[in-house]
Amino acid sequence: MELTIRSIGHRGDGLAEHEGKGYAVPKTLPGEVVRLVDGKAPEILTPSPDRVVPFCPYYAACGGCALQHWTPERYRYWKRKLLVKALDARGIEPTVADLRDAHGAGRRRVSLHVRKMNGQWQAGFMAARTHDLCPISQCPILVPALKEAPAIAAACGALFGDCDVAVTAADNGLDVAVKAERLKADPHLHRAPEVLHRFSLARLSVNGELAAETHKPFVTMGTAEVPLPMRSFLQATAMGEQELARLVLEGVGRAKTVADLFCGVGPFALRLAEKARVTAVDSDKHAMASLAAAIKGAQGLKPVTLEVRDLFTTPLVPAELKLFDAVVFDPPRAGAEAQARALARSTVKTVVAVSCDPTSFARDATILAEGGYRFKTVTPVDQFLWSPHLETVAVFQRA
Repeated sequence: MELTIRSIGHRGDGLAEHEGKGYAVPKTLPGEVVRLVDGKAPEILTPSPDRVVPFCPYYAACGGCALQHWTPERYRYWKRKLLVKALDARGIEPTVADLRDAHGAGRRRVSLHVRKMNGQWQAGFMAARTHDLCPISQCPILVPALKEAPAIAAACGALFGDCDVAVTAADNGLDVAVKAERLKADPHLHRAPEVLHRFSLARLSVNGELAAETHKPFVTMGTAEVPLPMRSFLQATAMGEQELARLVLEGVGRAKTVADLFCGVGPFALRLAEKARVTAVDSDKHAMASLAAAIKGAQGLKPVTLEVRDLFTTPLVPAELKLFDAVVFDPPRAGAEAQARALARSTVKTVVAVSCDPTSFARDATILAEGGYRFKTVTPVDQFLWSPHLETVAVFQRA
């Protein structure tokens, strides 16, 4: 079957139609004519003039990146358009700034699948839309500190069986978290120090429990050192975190009291507290404990109040929100609908929304706009280069 690719969808696949049926074809480009054969990669019959040679040797088979084969100019235009289209679908048309490149030195965290293939333990990513492992020996989009991540993951497989391995490059070493079947992993936990010392790791945890440690990994945020919880969430790149934080700080301006909602381990709260009183709220008890430790060890911060609270079910209400000059929220992919509705009823002067999903952001932005807020700035940030994932920072002010 031959198809003509019409556009690139929100997942990074080429979109086409044939006899009334839609098709999503990975690693194709608009205008290309491709031939599909069951069980095989699409054959490019007529390549696009915008097609370039991918720099990664695994790109053809690996499902990790989606768009290395597109010229940077066309890729950047498409990625900014993801946000524009999501807002257009809600009937709102703010001025969207140019896309900010925040890849920096590369991604500082990676999650790898580990399976036994041809008698050897291999680590890698799944091929696009399959459960077939594409083994790799290196990943060129990672920071240099993660060069050995595939080898580390494979070594964990040799001990714990089929597993998923998350490796994070902290400031003082690698933090490795393994998720494996307990019945197969538990009998071998005593051998975890072998992997720890072989690769000079800071910490190795298995199924959320500490298995071996030489020292506690930490990352620096602002002037504070934050001890990382096991399997902690960090922004994908150090430059991405810095760019998002810069936009947040610009957004709150001279606010003296700020609420940082869905604060995590504090990438915004710790920087905000250098100039304002901060109330930081999140449901993750481990993240909040790390933030508390970071605050305790930091110098020169203004008072920070911490609250463990599920903002999906119990958002801050207008009576609580009136205490703040500005509110920052950075929810997971699902967005912050309940909190946005409470903010829409509040008198808070400035709201800064940080989002990792254009669709949920557009919904939350619509709620704020209907509640009387106007867009001041909307900035797309690209720390997940060559993928369809996009960050957004938007500043809203009371009209």
